[in-house]
Amino acid sequence: MSELPVRPLPEGYRPAMIPKTFKMIYGGKTMSEHQQASGAGLQTSPIKNKVGSIFVPVRDIEKSRSWYCQVLGLNMEDCQIMNGHLCPLPMEGTGLILDTMPMWGGNQPEGAPSIETPAFMLLTADLEGSFEYVKNIGVELVTEIEHNHWFVVKDPDGNKLMICRE
Repeated sequence: MSELPVRPLPEGYRPAMIPKTFKMIYGGKTMSEHQQASGAGLQTSPIKNKVGSIFVPVRDIEKSRSWYCQVLGLNMEDCQIMNGHLCPLPMEGTGLILDTMPMWGGNQPEGAPSIETPAFMLLTADLEGSFEYVKNIGVELVTEIEHNHWFVVKDPDGNKLMICRE
């Protein structure tokens, strides 16, 4: 079987947001609304298709709070450390919670495992300005700007974070 040729992404390419795509496919309905209307035989789930917050594993909660506040332009007084291991960050939309994760390996000398593959993206209206900003403040870069749309950095704990053009 022959492989299809890999083509570079066109200039200005922006991936489609999946929920909008599903709504287009299913005539303006969400996927779960479509399944219910079509009698797909699925039991209705009590779990919402909505992300509340994302946990980011960190080793030093104070150092991580300082780093994330600088990168995101947050005031540290607005980012209180709770129970000695949690630090919810005030975000627009889905929340981020820094956590030393004592139940998930954080109480071990090496700490909880880092996020090796970007699990979420932080948005920016100024991709080039964001790239220069993180370089100027000494953030470790994993990639350059890719496809004129995104780049990846590492936080002090090695978590990989994607910064993406809005």
